[in-house]
Amino acid sequence: MDLQLKGKLALVSGSTAGIGLAIASTLAQEGARVIVNGRKQEAVDEAVAQLKSSTGGDVLGFAGDLSKAEVANELARRYPDVEILVNNLGIFEPKLFEEIPDEDWQRFFDVNVLSGVRLARLFLPSMKRANWGRIIFISSESGLQIPVEMVHYGVTKTAQIAVARGIAESVAGTGITVNTVLPGPTKSRGVGDFVDGLAKANGKTSAQVEKEFFEHVRPTSLIKRFASTEEVASLVAYVASPLASATTGAALRVDGGVVKSAF
Repeated sequence: MDLQLKGKLALVSGSTAGIGLAIASTLAQEGARVIVNGRKQEAVDEAVAQLKSSTGGDVLGFAGDLSKAEVANELARRYPDVEILVNNLGIFEPKLFEEIPDEDWQRFFDVNVLSGVRLARLFLPSMKRANWGRIIFISSESGLQIPVEMVHYGVTKTAQIAVARGIAESVAGTGITVNTVLPGPTKSRGVGDFVDGLAKANGKTSAQVEKEFFEHVRPTSLIKRFASTEEVASLVAYVASPLASATTGAALRVDGGVVKSAF
């Protein structure tokens, strides 16, 4: 299927590894011009080189912490005509609720929520002028089922769903769509490292830890495994395409059935 993305300029925040890198790769394979972002220049350069080699696409790079206003403003100055914005930048950290200080709540909000809000605000004017654009927030099933082990993370993921719906309402009747994509447990680099570390600490294999995770922590999963980053990226690429013009204001799940709801 041709997703009709050839030549579209896409920005994927937090895209030097994991889900972000997979999204950038899929968009590049579909012919989009893709801006890869990460905090460190070295990581951005490596990701750009990797994607150019594997996709043959037009891949650009921007190094900087997009949770900071001045960095986001510089990005918008350098690339003012972003047509597809994928707000993937995010952090997570398991921590008991009583042990989460105000500073952590603020940091999670700044990175997971405000970074995407700010970028959407910066790029909406050019999208409105073109009467076409795509804004996608990468949320999580944790936004619907707040995880007891990281309440602050779940709250920011819920906020992304609300923000996206609000922005979608604000551009009703235009060619701009705004959606959230909700991955479930996914084998990103961070999750992979966490599982491997847990396995090593407990004298188990990573496969055993994964099996136990879906037996005890996410028992409602219907696929009983971690999704691959490519499986998430496939949905994001479709939502970013002109073919998804009737999909807006939606929270789209690619969660392996973890959320126990038919709706």
